[in-house]
Amino acid sequence: MNYNTAVIDIGSNSVRLVIYRIEGRSIWPLFNEKVLAGLGRELKVTGSLHKGGMRESLIALRRFKAILETYDLKNIHVVATAAIRDAVDGPDFVDSILQQTGFRVRVLSGAEEAHYSAMGVKCGHLDAQGVVGDLGGSSLELVNLSDNDEQGRRGVTLPLGPFALGAPRPVEPDVTYKIVRDRLEPLVGRFSGGQFHAVGGAWRNLALIWMQKQNYPLHVIQQFELPAREALSIARLIATQSPSSLERVPGVSKRRLENISYAALVLQGLIEVLKFDTLCFSAFGLREGLLFEALDDKLKIEDPLIAGCAALGHRLGINDDLGVALADWAKEFYDSTDTVLIERPAEKLIRAAAKLSDIGARLHPDHRADLACDQVLRAPIPGQNHQERVFLACTIYTRYSGDAYTKEPVLISRILGEEMHLQATQLGLLLRLGCDLSAKSAKLLSYAHIRQQDLQLILSAKSGWEDLLLGEQTRRRARSLSQAMKLNLNIITY
Repeated sequence: MNYNTAVIDIGSNSVRLVIYRIEGRSIWPLFNEKVLAGLGRELKVTGSLHKGGMRESLIALRRFKAILETYDLKNIHVVATAAIRDAVDGPDFVDSILQQTGFRVRVLSGAEEAHYSAMGVKCGHLDAQGVVGDLGGSSLELVNLSDNDEQGRRGVTLPLGPFALGAPRPVEPDVTYKIVRDRLEPLVGRFSGGQFHAVGGAWRNLALIWMQKQNYPLHVIQQFELPAREALSIARLIATQSPSSLERVPGVSKRRLENISYAALVLQGLIEVLKFDTLCFSAFGLREGLLFEALDDKLKIEDPLIAGCAALGHRLGINDDLGVALADWAKEFYDSTDTVLIERPAEKLIRAAAKLSDIGARLHPDHRADLACDQVLRAPIPGQNHQERVFLACTIYTRYSGDAYTKEPVLISRILGEEMHLQATQLGLLLRLGCDLSAKSAKLLSYAHIRQQDLQLILSAKSGWEDLLLGEQTRRRARSLSQAMKLNLNIITY
């Protein structure tokens, strides 16, 4: 079932509206707007919401109401987090929102906020393990993803958001860091080691700064991973720099810069106190968690990468049956191969690439390879790390061009690696052969098979269909594949 839905998230720092398209298990953002109102800006000092922030929030919410009235939506979720939860005038402000907009705000507890953040990470990274940390303007929520740790699953909320630590005042690194350590040390053992999943705008900006400073070639936050020692070095660097020194970093929100030193100190504390090994940044969080939990249980256990590729392929391609048939055809080939000669890609990547193999159908033929590759490289499809993302992009480029992807060699050298680049090229040529041989028809594809035997690449067609399936173009495609795999081509009937 496909439908549109919306989430309004009233946080300590920002008020945000996101409208989503739900396509089975896939959750696609269609419209995203935020206002950095700073509701929690004075909460630590006054115990109340910032008056200017309330005014800006109400203006934003009235705008959001007008926007939503123009959409056909199944439902609207309106939630608030730490600032409204903790402020003495939070209930009054919730009443004002209802009177001025008609929105009934659900004020989440700290445990609920942690839970939905964890569900958001699971939505985008189904097999994620470790600890989720969602840093907002006023609070930090921590939750353990281990299904066997019921206490950890309930999560905790800590007053470690930038506003709770003193923002927007200039940070005092030594004093602030001692506060951070003191509040984290009681959690050693409960939330320690393994992978830390960083959720929240401030930490996304930290990742962007690292990417800029390291000339990292792929500016995609979802499942961007760093060893803890590298994340620690950037956290220490940013914690001691003034916001003005970071203003020239492209893509970093200028309004968030006043809080970023605080966010860096919290990250430093998490790594040093709780001893995490790696960091994985998530673009999915509380909002996606709300939507994910509402999905049918059967959808929740689907692989997000396969589901996302299927949804994108359905929208852009012309034949829904092709992806499944092509994946089975390719898998049959790889099952026949000698792994000493041909390294087999992960089955997940074979199936994902097959579902993307027709996304260039509606594009200009002179530009299909480049445009399809770029879309796969940067589409908001979760469930893949950066190496897998580059692998699929290179595969689809070759599927349309017939050539290995060489346009951005830094993607190969820094992220993919030469061995996986070769695998992507070979898989792309295999998908190209299957698509052209069958004219993208699952039925016609079933009359042909391909396998490796000794040092031969054997392409066979069912007797009576050879003239229709094994024409000159098919033979050219098969020769390209056999050359890439360093095998001798043998075309037969059966």
